[in-house]
Amino acid sequence: MSTRHILLGLLAGGPSHGYDLKRRHDERFPQARPLAYGQVYTTLQRLVRDGLAEIDGTEADSGPERTMYRSTDDGARELATWAGEIAPPAPFVTNEIFAKLVVSILAGGDPAAYLLAQRTAHMARMRELTAVKTSPAADLATVLSADFALNHLDADLRWMNTTAARLTNLTAEVDAA
Repeated sequence: MSTRHILLGLLAGGPSHGYDLKRRHDERFPQARPLAYGQVYTTLQRLVRDGLAEIDGTEADSGPERTMYRSTDDGARELATWAGEIAPPAPFVTNEIFAKLVVSILAGGDPAAYLLAQRTAHMARMRELTAVKTSPAADLATVLSADFALNHLDADLRWMNTTAARLTNLTAEVDAA
């Protein structure tokens, strides 16, 4: 995910200060890693440097003075271009679970036990996400984000089941190489 473009998207709604942008990011993308304040302000400084955002004054409601930022026309064009680009499927499939499985075989470990433990961890995470998305307080962004993660976890589980059924053959191939 491009923090630069996400912040430009949040600025498309009008001028904001960094604290508000961070809060809105965390609300709009509830299953994403929360942004650090330092990351927000560093990204805003780069957006200003690159002419995609500009300072729109300061605000000091009932607290410290806050710098307000707004998107520029160049920022709006950059955002539109980015948002219209098709996200390419990953060119290389790196699968940490598969790598650990092969290493387990190479090191004389128990790959079947590893797969079972990994499956247990996936199932626990799926239960957590299901609880999040079925909560009465869950908004649509939370539900859609949880659905995305659940579908990926489900694909991993199907792969683990297929791999478990082929583990004897995989072990023979790895040992023979």
